[in-house]
Amino acid sequence: MKLNAIDINNFDAVIFDMDGVLIDSEPLWKIAMEETFKEIGFDLKRKDFEKTVGLRIDEVIAFWFNYMNYNGATEKETEERIIHKMGELIRKNGVPLPGVRETLLKLADLDKKIGLATSSYTVLIETVLTVLDIKDAFHYTHSAEHEEYGKPHPAVYLQVAKQLEIDPQKCLVIEDSLNGIISGKAAKMTVVCIPEKTHTPDPKLKVADIQFDSMEVFCNKVLA
Repeated sequence: MKLNAIDINNFDAVIFDMDGVLIDSEPLWKIAMEETFKEIGFDLKRKDFEKTVGLRIDEVIAFWFNYMNYNGATEKETEERIIHKMGELIRKNGVPLPGVRETLLKLADLDKKIGLATSSYTVLIETVLTVLDIKDAFHYTHSAEHEEYGKPHPAVYLQVAKQLEIDPQKCLVIEDSLNGIISGKAAKMTVVCIPEKTHTPDPKLKVADIQFDSMEVFCNKVLA
């Protein structure tokens, strides 16, 4: 059942996705992937990568290698190149999305546990949280690289809830992608969708429990 409003008092923890939720990194991912795939002979454009939003980078690479029937550079070599480029791009261009700092501060004032569950690798979690200067806001962060399956499997969200010692049904998830929404819902959590603005609007995002146009709107309406 779709929700018309969220009562933050019903939740003991808020778990954030990272890319496209805390940082406007989706355009950076597309740059890093387009450049790297071009270097190894793929003719892919940034719009093509909308097909794999929310997946771990190894799963993205496996998808395109299989799609193109490619047998040149290894998947691991390609992954390392993309991760290296992403680190450089984040350090040069990383800023928090509007409303992120205010939301984290208000959640802390409300004594909510704050978690992070992302498909990005741990090295990029460290880079993003350091560059944005919000590392201390999180009680626990976790990458799906440490799980057998990435999103849309619920493992990454369930692990964060476990480490926060919060019942999954008392966790509120903030996501931007369909794979992430499915992941949070499969974990039996309530999911807020804040759509990433550089992608073509996906009507399937309506499977989230409720949607806000931005983190600022979420903060003002839910945490005021």
